[in-house]
Amino acid sequence: MDVVEQIRQVASLLEIASQYTTLHKRGSKYVGLCPFHSERDPSFTLDPDKQLYHCFGCGAGGDVFSLVMERESMSFPEAVKHLAERYHIPLPQRSGVAARAQKTEEKLFKIHEDALAFFRRNLHATEEGNRALEYLRQRDLSEETIEKLRLGYALGSWTSLADHFQARGVPAEWLMEAGLVVPGRKKSGWFDRFRGRVMFPIFSLTGKTVAFGGRTIDGAEPKYLNSPETPIYSKGRVLYGLNFTKDAVRAKGELVLVEGYTDFSGLIQAGVDHCAASLGTSLTAAQVSLARRFSPRLVINYDGDAAGRTAALRAVSLCFEQGMDVSVVVLPGDLDPDGYIRRKGRESYLRLLEKCRTGLRFLVDMTTAGRSPSTPEAKAAALRNILGEVDKIPDPIVKGEYVKQLSNIFGVEEKFVRSVFKPRDEAAAGEAPTFLYAEKRLLQIVLNHPELLSSVMSEVLEGDFASIASRDIFKAVCDLYRASSPVTLQTLGTCLDKGLLTRLSRILIEPSETATPEEALDCLFTLRKYAYENQCRAIQFEIARCQKAGDDDRIAHLQQEIQELTIKIMAL
Repeated sequence: MDVVEQIRQVASLLEIASQYTTLHKRGSKYVGLCPFHSERDPSFTLDPDKQLYHCFGCGAGGDVFSLVMERESMSFPEAVKHLAERYHIPLPQRSGVAARAQKTEEKLFKIHEDALAFFRRNLHATEEGNRALEYLRQRDLSEETIEKLRLGYALGSWTSLADHFQARGVPAEWLMEAGLVVPGRKKSGWFDRFRGRVMFPIFSLTGKTVAFGGRTIDGAEPKYLNSPETPIYSKGRVLYGLNFTKDAVRAKGELVLVEGYTDFSGLIQAGVDHCAASLGTSLTAAQVSLARRFSPRLVINYDGDAAGRTAALRAVSLCFEQGMDVSVVVLPGDLDPDGYIRRKGRESYLRLLEKCRTGLRFLVDMTTAGRSPSTPEAKAAALRNILGEVDKIPDPIVKGEYVKQLSNIFGVEEKFVRSVFKPRDEAAAGEAPTFLYAEKRLLQIVLNHPELLSSVMSEVLEGDFASIASRDIFKAVCDLYRASSPVTLQTLGTCLDKGLLTRLSRILIEPSETATPEEALDCLFTLRKYAYENQCRAIQFEIARCQKAGDDDRIAHLQQEIQELTIKIMAL
């Protein structure tokens, strides 16, 4: 019996659904308010015998997997893993590089959980920790908030954490990999990365500790110190605090994005619980994508200084690219969100949120410095700059509406605004889609390190590459390799068209680190997993269509396909 079927037999849909809504028994079924949309009268029905649910209000329906996927914004494989862990069902064993990566992740998760427990004990059971607690109280954080966010304290000693793990037989090299210690000068011993700091644990969406941020309490520099990138943590792919607030964000329909830990904790303390932090002002496309999983709307609220406004402008551009509704709150003076709430109060802050500027209005204000351009030339230049950002919006209807708004704002006839505006379909003509990072990195590896090509060729499958362009490039590289010809841009020029060669040269000119066979295969397996997950998503859409049509036989066949794909994903 495969893992998906084991979960179906063991997992309780009633137990899982009861996490999200209160259900009452009515005959052989249970009813309650729908966990997917707001309603006053219960329209959500659950059948524990059939292990199915349906909402007669919004039409949502499915089994335990679809419930978890929808509520937790997970893919099907993520939902399988989540439920398998909850019900202690072993997942298929991985092999090779994937198996080693899995063991490393499990080891680092355990180390971070132990470190968190250590930091929390320090906060509540040491004299130094008492001073840190007093600092947190002075920032108006209650015991409840401190406990909820699981804050801790790193002692001022150079080696307290290292000594703690050494006493438990954990090698210092593992702590180095976790980003918790650093080598001493001349490699003489190991020292704690975090010393004399309030510790903010960073969690994955499922609540696993993946990293830490530390803040000094005595004015020492740097004020903030963060974990480095590790196998379980990539700063640009995490939104701090979203594991706590994702339900509130989904219910509110918007996510308030602040910069740092203290801003987030201040908002949570004030009861503004539909928020998260980007941990710095360099918002990434991956973070915007993550926000979109839970809300269609992002409200940027960085610090009120010039740096904060500039960062908000970059964030608006990223949101435009991903078609996300974005607004901006600009705080008065140089205040940050935490400082504003502590000085002005919650209600004043909520009024600011209500009066936030749309992303377009903020873009106009930043481009024109809040003043109307004084000459036709200045007006044209400002419009061209703004339209360059609007052009990134994928939805032509939204883009067209923004053109109308810009016509009114600048007092320029719409037809003239459109004459400057370059439609996306024209701009994109002849351009190939961008490569996924794993595609680009794999091509870098095999071209810069042809000695690794044979190990990749022995593993590659039809369909591993996400784009036709990358597939054609890789095929040309392999053909040259098999013919014992040198693999260079010059030799590839004989079998690739000019467009592909130009894109390839752009990839190769970028800085590239030394590669290993393991990294090459990891890129390949990442692409394969991406392809399998895309297939799962397509099948889920087909299942939803079949459910409306009542085609049970087709649904059973499609569910079997998903099970087979999931097993393949788990084995990577």
